[in-house]
Amino acid sequence: MTPKPLSTEFVQEFTRVQRPLYLYILAQIGSVTDAEEILQEANVDIVAKCDQFEPGTNFLAWARQIATFEILQWRQGKARDRLRFSDEFVSAIAHEAAEHSETSESERNALEHCLKKLRPSDRKLIQSRYQPGSSGKDLAEQLGRPANSVYQSLGRIRRMLLECIQRQLALRSDPT
Repeated sequence: MTPKPLSTEFVQEFTRVQRPLYLYILAQIGSVTDAEEILQEANVDIVAKCDQFEPGTNFLAWARQIATFEILQWRQGKARDRLRFSDEFVSAIAHEAAEHSETSESERNALEHCLKKLRPSDRKLIQSRYQPGSSGKDLAEQLGRPANSVYQSLGRIRRMLLECIQRQLALRSDPT
């Protein structure tokens, strides 16, 4: 029997939910390696059950259900471990992770939008500051500017970003 081809809509939704689904799993598991493994197993099930998804419904919620079964199966395999959380605790964490991942995704999208609106020089300054291993003092030395001047510029840019993000989130949550 040949597998049913996946629709373009299904593939787009499947791709879109990978990061939130991974974060949902990771919040419950705590181990990056185990979370990646569980995500792979969940992805196999999601694709195998593609004909059970009803277009127009919440794909992420549907995928989370499948991932939850994979998490439970993984936990059963780990039942012999000395450190084991109760099902109620894990369920509460899963609920929080589901709510938080949607909020985090909205915030990340708003941040990306707002970063694009910055002047190129401000965007470069913010990106340089938040490179791994970078500090404000190092950045000031690279730019040949007093550290206090760089910190003031970064503070101004952060305030602009915060205000922009808050406006974006308010616009997205306003149903009118």
